[in-house]
Amino acid sequence: MIAQLLAATLALATTQAPVSVSSAGGAPQLSLPFPSGNTQTYNIIQWDPNQLPRIYERSDQLPLTDEELTKLSQAGFEPAQLVKMIEERRCACDASADGLIKLKKAGVNASVLAAVSRHGLAPNRELELLVTMDFTGESRVARETFLYFFVDDGDLTRVFTANISELLQRRNRHETSVDRSDILVARTVRRVQFAGRVPLKTYGKHSVMVAASASPTLTHPSQLNEQERAKSQTYTFDYPRSSLMSLCRLTAGYRRDAVLAYKWNFEGSRFECEWN
Repeated sequence: MIAQLLAATLALATTQAPVSVSSAGGAPQLSLPFPSGNTQTYNIIQWDPNQLPRIYERSDQLPLTDEELTKLSQAGFEPAQLVKMIEERRCACDASADGLIKLKKAGVNASVLAAVSRHGLAPNRELELLVTMDFTGESRVARETFLYFFVDDGDLTRVFTANISELLQRRNRHETSVDRSDILVARTVRRVQFAGRVPLKTYGKHSVMVAASASPTLTHPSQLNEQERAKSQTYTFDYPRSSLMSLCRLTAGYRRDAVLAYKWNFEGSRFECEWN
C-alpha cells in the first residue's frame, strides 16, 4: 500500500516571524499564521505514556476517492460495479451534503451515492500525535523548561505544552537510551516517547509551530520573545476529510549546552504526517 507522506519543511533557525508596524506609536507587531481569538491549551505529558499508536495492517488497495469515483463513473463503469468496489475498498470520500451534490452533478448514479454514504470512511475529527524527545548528553535540566506545539484550527489556536523537568523526573515506560558514540566521543541519547490525540475540526491546510520557552503560561505564538521565535520551527500540513489513518510524528532534540554543561539546550524539531 502506497502511503502518502506529508513531510513539512523545517524552518531555518534564523528565520524571523514577519512584522508589521502598528498605527499607534509605530511599535512592531507580529504577523503569525495563527488566529488571534480563542485558544485551548493541553498538557501533553499527561497523555498516556504507555499507549503508543497502533500499527495499521494495510490492505493491497487504497480506498477510492471522490475524483476516482467520478472518473470511473464517467468512463462507463456500471453502478453495480462501483457499488461493489466501494463495499470492498471503502471510500475516502466527502459524504457531506455538499460532497454528495458535487458527485451527483458529476454524473454519479444515485445507488453509488447511497453506497458512498453507507460505506465511506468516517470524517477525521482528530489526529494521532507521536512525540519523540531526544536528550543528548548528561545534563540535568532544560534551559527552556517548556516545549510548545501550536496548531491553528479555524478561529482557534490549540496549544500543547510539555514541562521538560516534570517529564524527566518521572519513570516513562517508553524510554530508551541510544548509544551514538564514535571513536572520539562517547555520546548517549535519552529518548522518551509518548502519544495522544490532537482534535481538529477544520480540514485543509494547517500551520504548526514548535518552540521552547522558559515561560509556563504561553497561550499564543505571539507571546514568544524574539530569541524563542528565532529558534522555533514552523510547518504546514494538509488535513484530509477522511483517511484510513492520521498519524503525525513530532521529534524534538535537546543537546547539552555549550556554556552551561548541566543544562540541555533546545536544538530543533521535525514534524511529518502520514495518511492512507
